[in-house]
Amino acid sequence: MIGTLDSKVPPGPLDQKWGNYRDHSRLVSPNNRRKFEIIVVGSGLAGGSAAATLGELGYRVKCFCFQDSPRRAHSIAAQGGINAAKNYQNDGDSVYRLFYDTIKGGDFRSREANVYRLAEIANNIIDQCVAQGVPFAREYSGYLANRSFGGAQVSRTFYARGQTGQQLLLGCYQALCRQVASGSVRMFPYTEMLDLVIVNGQAKGIITRNLRSGKMERHAADAVVLASGGYGNVFYLSTNARGSNVTATYRAYKRGALFANPSFTQIHPTCIPVGGDYQSKLTLMSESLRNDGRVWVPKANEDRFKPPSEIPESNRDYYLERKYPSYGNLAPRDISSRAAKEVCDEGRGVGPGGRGVYLDFADAIKRLGAETIRERYGNLFDVYKKITGEDAYKAPMRIYPAVHYTMGGLWVDYELMSNVPGLFVIGEANFSDHGANRLGASALMQGLADGYFVLPNTAPNFLAGQMGKRPSPESPEFEQAEQSVRARIEKLLNVNGTRSADSFHRELGLLLWDNVGMSRNEQGLREALRKIPELRAEFWRGVRVPGDEEDYNQSLERAGRVADFLEFAELMCIDALERDESAGAHFREEHQTPDGEALRDDENHAVVFAWEFQGDGRPPKLHREQLHFETVHLAQRSYK
Repeated sequence: MIGTLDSKVPPGPLDQKWGNYRDHSRLVSPNNRRKFEIIVVGSGLAGGSAAATLGELGYRVKCFCFQDSPRRAHSIAAQGGINAAKNYQNDGDSVYRLFYDTIKGGDFRSREANVYRLAEIANNIIDQCVAQGVPFAREYSGYLANRSFGGAQVSRTFYARGQTGQQLLLGCYQALCRQVASGSVRMFPYTEMLDLVIVNGQAKGIITRNLRSGKMERHAADAVVLASGGYGNVFYLSTNARGSNVTATYRAYKRGALFANPSFTQIHPTCIPVGGDYQSKLTLMSESLRNDGRVWVPKANEDRFKPPSEIPESNRDYYLERKYPSYGNLAPRDISSRAAKEVCDEGRGVGPGGRGVYLDFADAIKRLGAETIRERYGNLFDVYKKITGEDAYKAPMRIYPAVHYTMGGLWVDYELMSNVPGLFVIGEANFSDHGANRLGASALMQGLADGYFVLPNTAPNFLAGQMGKRPSPESPEFEQAEQSVRARIEKLLNVNGTRSADSFHRELGLLLWDNVGMSRNEQGLREALRKIPELRAEFWRGVRVPGDEEDYNQSLERAGRVADFLEFAELMCIDALERDESAGAHFREEHQTPDGEALRDDENHAVVFAWEFQGDGRPPKLHREQLHFETVHLAQRSYK
C-alpha cells in the first residue's frame, strides 16, 4: 500500500498549474546533456549537491551564491545531525517509522507522498556521504553512531560531534569542486539573484548583481533551480546567518510562483537568550544537547534570582519530563518552545529579564563523565562559553526559544517543480516535506535528498521538451527584468532619508515576534496587518542608502532585502490569519485543547495554502491543495 505513494501526485485545484511537461517522460540522453544549461541559485547543501550531481551527469551548470565561497553557506550552522532509518541500534526503527514520525511531527500538514519518498531516500544519503569521507561519529565497533532527537523514540540521527552541517557541506563542496575543475559547473560567488526571467510562461533565466563590483548581469538557461534557503530573518533576530533572506523566492513569487504556507515558521527551543538591545543575531545550541541535558526552571518564582547550585532538586521543575513523560526533554521543537514560554510567562524564567530556562548537564556528567560529554558536544560548550562567559560543565546553560527554520516556501509538485514550468525549488526554499513543524535533523535530510537524488531524476522530465528553446539574454524579457531591477535600486538610492535599513528591519522583527511569533491570535494578526503597510511606507520615505549602485555597497544590499521582507511579512500575516486553526508551530490562541496543545481543524484546514501574487497593493489570491492521507490516519498529536 505504501509503495503506491511513490508514483502518486497530489490531487487538487493546483493540478492545472503543472502544464504539459509530464508528457516528456523520456530522459535526456547522455549525449544531449551538454546542450542544456541549468541555473542553481544557492550553494548550501541543497544547491551545492544539486549543482555537483547535475554536473556529474553531464549538464552545464551555473551556480550562484552571495557568499565568498560555498563553504560559507548557512548549512554549516546545522549542528546536531541528519536522520536516516538504518536501525543500527536495533531499536525498532524503519523507513515507515521515520515516515510516520515526520508526518506526525509536522502535525499532519505535509504531503504524504513526498514525505515517504524522503524517508526512503534517507538511507542512501548516509551511504553517499560516507563515500565522500564525511567523518560521522562511530561506535567502538566501527559502526556509525546514532543519537536521539526531538519527536522520535528511536536513535536515528547520524552526527559529527556538533558540526554535522559543516562536515556534510565540506563533503558536498569537494564534489562541487570536482565539477568546477572539470568545467561542468561555473561558480559565481558574491553574486545575488534579484529577479527571475519568464519567457513564454517558463523560467528561463535570472538577473543578478555582483556584490563586489555592483555590475548587473543577465543569465539565460533552460531551467532555474532555487535553493536559497528560508526566510526566518524576517524576524530580524533569528539563528540564521545575517545574509539569509527571502529575496530569491519572493522575486519568483512576484513573477507568478505560488508561495505555500508562509506562516509556518519554526521556533527552536535551544537558543542562547537575547543579550542586549543591539544584538544582530542569535546563536543556536544544537537540539542534540537535549539528549543529555535536562531542562528545568525553579518551582517558586522567588528562586529564579538564586544561582542554580543553590536551588535543591526538590525545588526544581523539570517541566518537559513532567508534561511529556514519554518523550521528556526530546519533545518536538514547537511543543518544547511553547512550554518554555509558558513557564517564563508564569514568572519562573531565569537570567536577565526572566527570558531563559536551564539546560543542565550535571546528571549526565556524573553518570558518563566530563570527557564523554566533551567528546559529544565539546565545540558547542566552547561556543556557549565564548558568547556568555559561562562554563556549562560547571553550571547549567541558559536557553530560550528563537526563530530558526521555515517550513513554508514556494509551492512545488511531486517532482519539485513550481507552478511556473522550468522553475524547480529545493531544500528549505520549498514547502513540501515538513508540514507545520520540522523535526530536528530533518533539514539536512531534505536538502541532500532533493539535491543528490530527487532533482537530478525529475528535472529531465521537463528538459526533454526544451531542446533548442533557451532564449538569448538580449531578448525583451531579459531587458524588461533588468530595467525593473535597476529602477528599484535607483528608487532606494534616491530616497535619501535619515534612517538605516537595519532600524526598519529591527522594528519589523519586533512587530512580528510579538504578533506572529510562538503564538498568534486574530487581534494581534490584524494589528500587524495594519502596522506593516505603515512601516513599509515609512521605509520608502525615510530609508537612507549611501553609496552608489555600481560599487561594493553593503547598505544597498541590506536595503533591498529589507524592502522584500517588508512586503513578505504582510503575506505571512495574511496566511496566519486565514488559517483559522492551530497546527504545529502555527499556534492560534483561539484554538487549543484544555491542556494547552494545538487544536487542528482537519475538516477545513487539512490543506496547503498556496498564494498567488495579484499585483502591488492588491491582496493575494488563495489556492488550496487538499492533503490526502491514505496510509497515516489523522489523529490528535500527543507526545505525553
